[in-house]
Amino acid sequence: MSKIWGRILWPLAGFGSFVLVWYLVAVSGVMPPGQLPRPDEVVGTLATQFRDDDLLLDVRLSVLRVLIGVAVGCSLALPVGFLLAWYTPLRQMFDPLFSFFRALPPIALIPLVIIYLGIGEQARLFILIYAAFFASVVVIYEGIASTDEIYVRAARSMGASEMELFRRVIVPLAVPQVLVAVRVAVGVCWATLVAAELIAAQRGLGASIQDAANFFQIEMVYGGVVLIGLSALVMDRLLAVVMKRAVRWQDRVGG
Repeated sequence: MSKIWGRILWPLAGFGSFVLVWYLVAVSGVMPPGQLPRPDEVVGTLATQFRDDDLLLDVRLSVLRVLIGVAVGCSLALPVGFLLAWYTPLRQMFDPLFSFFRALPPIALIPLVIIYLGIGEQARLFILIYAAFFASVVVIYEGIASTDEIYVRAARSMGASEMELFRRVIVPLAVPQVLVAVRVAVGVCWATLVAAELIAAQRGLGASIQDAANFFQIEMVYGGVVLIGLSALVMDRLLAVVMKRAVRWQDRVGG
């Protein structure tokens, strides 16, 4: 019963409390009329949009963009992270550079991206790949670099070569950090999605929010924000399950 409370009932109670506070504030008159819709009004607007305007297509496009951004960004970050962690001079040389680019908000790059890549899909994907890469590469190499030295010494004392040390010790110990990096990249990509879809996107949740804001359709603005949050939450929970199953042999990894 305690597991059910921890995994299902307490999270539902948290969401329920949030929705209740939202509803009470909306009906209290604290906010000017029309600026804070009730939760049921947002749900009704979403239902109408799903039925009449194919909002599901926007959800699918945004999810696909985030998946591509995370997959490509993390795939590029993985070898780079291993190299930086394995070779200290490389890390000392490039760590400030990576910190510099990681601190740059992707939205600041939009003018340059438009100049070099235009306003097509490749520009939007570049923004998401950029965000995923720099968010995950630092997590990967810092995690690997902090591997307990006792494992490395034990492997070397048993005659392991550098390749065996890397393949049988470093890689397995790095699995949790890689999965954490993917989870971080997912969150960063969803946070960057609206900025990416500012680049002349016709469909997508970010584009829907922008269109709704232009016409002051406040219920749809809230609805788009809710859908982005729910989509990000579902992806994060799925990754948490995968992470727990993939590294269940390591007690230090939680969901």
